[in-house]
Amino acid sequence: MSEGSQSKKSIAALRREYSQQALAKSEVCEDPIDQFTEWFEQAFSADLLDVNAMTLSTTTKQGKPSSRIVLLKGVDEAGFRFYTNYGSRKGRELNNNPYAALCFYWAPLERQVRIEGEVERLSRSASEDYFKQRPRESKLGAWASKQSNKVSSREELEKRFREIKERFENQEIPLPDFWGGFLLRPQRIEFWQGRESRMHDRICYEQSGSEWNIFRLAP
Repeated sequence: MSEGSQSKKSIAALRREYSQQALAKSEVCEDPIDQFTEWFEQAFSADLLDVNAMTLSTTTKQGKPSSRIVLLKGVDEAGFRFYTNYGSRKGRELNNNPYAALCFYWAPLERQVRIEGEVERLSRSASEDYFKQRPRESKLGAWASKQSNKVSSREELEKRFREIKERFENQEIPLPDFWGGFLLRPQRIEFWQGRESRMHDRICYEQSGSEWNIFRLAP
């Protein structure tokens, strides 16, 4: 058997049982943001690495998808906030098709949260408020990186960073026009709790007007 075949066989054999907790429809919060906040705080208290890391999936106008990990930077009744370069691939795709999906996976807790909804840009003032909180080096990086554009080398990136650093030496670094926040307004949120024998618990919230319908899905 070739090394490649052995590797594929090993991947197919990977599995484990999920048995830590259960999730009952009768026990979840009436509002999915409250339920998310409860789970997020539990994940944070468990000292998980990158607890606010989430997969953001976007699509082109033609429906071609792309995904990447970004960081959640705020959540409230309005929705989920994150920040990026508007000229990046995700920024361009959200501009052309303002619908997206988020996915959190907290493996040690055997939990997953999937979120779908419409996306809009945050106001410039909201983006400025967040940008001011960023470390100075991160602000410089936002200016230096033409995110998702081709570059000839690492040296080109570092040269650009040095130029930006010199440009703003001994100055406050302003918010770039091409950088800012997005808000995903959720229309559907699913909470997944791993269970034994792959009989996982899946509780879904779906928006209907100003109300949320709550139902269980088969695993």
